[in-house]
Amino acid sequence: MAKIQCLPENKEHLRAIQDAMDVLNGKWKISIISSICYYNERRFSDILNDVVGISNKMLSKELKELEINKIISRTVLETQPITVKYELTDHGRTLKTILNNLSHWGKAHRKKIIGK
Repeated sequence: MAKIQCLPENKEHLRAIQDAMDVLNGKWKISIISSICYYNERRFSDILNDVVGISNKMLSKELKELEINKIISRTVLETQPITVKYELTDHGRTLKTILNNLSHWGKAHRKKIIGK
């Protein structure tokens, strides 16, 4: 088994982690990305239902930030009423491995802490 080095060896490593955390920070972004990732594309109301506890205003803010950071794309469909769908960009899809690893860790953590 390879030895895992937890201490960064240089400032570039720390800066890269900080850059990632700046994009993914907060209570909601990982859950929003996960919702879109799982279904490939989601409407605003679908994401609102998936992410328990988030408000319309907060979801709108977080989606705008994810779009600015090129994690998701927003498409307005000319339907009646107008429908907006969100998808992961190619860049956003690179987070799938991180999301899967985070999910596996979360399941193991829950089992260790509460035995379920």
